[in-house]
Amino acid sequence: MITTVTPVDDEQLAAVAHLLRDFNEEYDEPAPAPEELASLLQRRIADGNATVLLCTDDVGGPVGVAVVRLQASLWSDALEAYLAELYVVPARRGQGFGRELLAAVLEASRAAGADYAFLITSEEDRQAQRAYEAAGFRRTEGEGGPVMWAYERDL
Repeated sequence: MITTVTPVDDEQLAAVAHLLRDFNEEYDEPAPAPEELASLLQRRIADGNATVLLCTDDVGGPVGVAVVRLQASLWSDALEAYLAELYVVPARRGQGFGRELLAAVLEASRAAGADYAFLITSEEDRQAQRAYEAAGFRRTEGEGGPVMWAYERDL
C-alpha cells in the first residue's frame, strides 16, 4: 500500500527517515540521524517542497519510499517532477513494490500539475534502470545522445 506522508504523522516520518538512512548506508553515502532527517522531511512536506510516499507491505511494515520535488517548469506553465529518492529495502526488491511506488509518483505528480518527470541514477544500478524504463522513462543521454555528467558543490 502507498501512503502520502503528512507533516503531522510522526510514525510515518520516522519510518521514512529510517528507510532513507538505510538507503544512504547501503550506498556508503552520509546521512543525517533519523530524528534530524524526519524533522527536515516534516518541514519540506509542510512547505510544499516535497511529496513523500511510503510503501508498506500487507502487514503494514515499511518496505519502500519515494521523495518527489515539484518545481515550476521553464518550458511550460506546468510543473516538473524530480524523483529525488526511490528506495525499496533489499530483501523486498523484485516483488513489485518499486513499480507500485513509481506508478504512485507519476500519478501524484500529474495530480499536482506536473507534465514532465525526471530522475538520475548511477551507471551501475542496472536494476533501477530496468525499473525506470519499464515505467516509461527513457534515457536522454548515452545511447542516442551525449553523455551527461552530474556536478555538485557544497555552498
